[in-house]
Amino acid sequence: MPADLHSLGIDLPSPLYLLGLIVFGVVGYAAFRRGRKTSQAPLTWVGVATMLYPYVIPQTWLLWLIGAGATAWIWFNWN
Repeated sequence: MPADLHSLGIDLPSPLYLLGLIVFGVVGYAAFRRGRKTSQAPLTWVGVATMLYPYVIPQTWLLWLIGAGATAWIWFNWN
């Protein structure tokens, strides 16, 4: 008989969390590429951080809060 995932200790993230993973991964990748192309080290490193931080943040609200802040920083430092 197949066991239910929760009884095995496996909890899947919410769809909103998965959307945040994708959105902030793409934003981070774009910032990383732009930073490398224009030799802007801060933009490159914030891009790397924006791509990777979702993997260590378990709460959806915190994922979106940090992601919004990082995206705002990227927006204002793009050029």
